Amino acid sequence: MLKISDLKSAILLKGLALLALILFPLLVRNTSSVYLIRAAGTVGLYILLALGLNFTLGCAGLFDLGYIAFYALGAYTAAIGSIHGFSFWFNLVAAVAVSVSVRLLVGISILRLRGDYLAIVTMGFGEITRLTFNNLDFLTNGPKGLPRVGESIQAVQIFGYDLGRDPSNMGYYYLILIAICVAAVLSKRLEDSRWGRAWVAIREDEIAAELSGLPVAKLKLLAFTISSVFAGAAGAIFAHWERFVTPESFVFWESILIVAMIVLGGMGSIPGAILGAVLLAGSPQLLQASSDFFSRILGAGFINYRYLIFGLIMVFVVTFRPQGLLPSKRRRTELEELRVQS
Repeated sequence: MLKISDLKSAILLKGLALLALILFPLLVRNTSSVYLIRAAGTVGLYILLALGLNFTLGCAGLFDLGYIAFYALGAYTAAIGSIHGFSFWFNLVAAVAVSVSVRLLVGISILRLRGDYLAIVTMGFGEITRLTFNNLDFLTNGPKGLPRVGESIQAVQIFGYDLGRDPSNMGYYYLILIAICVAAVLSKRLEDSRWGRAWVAIREDEIAAELSGLPVAKLKLLAFTISSVFAGAAGAIFAHWERFVTPESFVFWESILIVAMIVLGGMGSIPGAILGAVLLAGSPQLLQASSDFFSRILGAGFINYRYLIFGLIMVFVVTFRPQGLLPSKRRRTELEELRVQS
């Protein structure tokens, strides 16, 4: 049972972490490290995607390798809407609606599959989506991306303030931070709900869950569909922030990266999904930034080995922490019981 003192400590820790995130861009804005604000914003988009996929893979146990397709749908919907003069907020709603609608239709068609078969089909859908965007020249401008010459994707405006005016990207940083807070609260509420407990039951033993009276098909479809809300919203923010979208931003390896974030952080764990996204999306940024320093010490060849070092760290963690770095309590208990039995 959680003690009151532990609860207060957890709330205090979260409050201090949030305060640090709020102050961070203000502290580095006028320094040579201003680029870290943009890097942190990029990591924030991956956190949104990881929180979304956590419903599908972490909670319900559905192996989805095509999740990046719904990020692309959100981005292209927002880009096309902006080119035609619609505001960011309208495009945000439209991006989420399109992602959810397509996700629902795909889910109805493929969620009878399980395991590797589901993974293969979702991987195929992700590639089909990218190739479709690559070939629909009349709508997406094909591999050249949007916007076309003479068109533009507008920056986000909040109460008349244009976030694109600030070269430090601080406005987008705060927008993404707010989106992450909303997504984390929503994820926590759903995790503690009847749906969340039912998803975990399905993940552990789908047949037993069905025999217990749970509507397995509907619950799997619900988790599959909810995850697209996060992907669509992240895609809309990405399109208005970058003000350029191309099919090459949504390749298959992006889906693999998001799956790795969930596995590394801890399947079904909200803090784990966030930590996994920070490590996998943020480490390359830090390694790139530190390349000059280490190159002076270890030689110019270091830059060629930074991804090897990154990969070795991942292998080490997965080998010695199979439950993830910050596993959920249920997942940690399950793995401890299996280790005792073996």
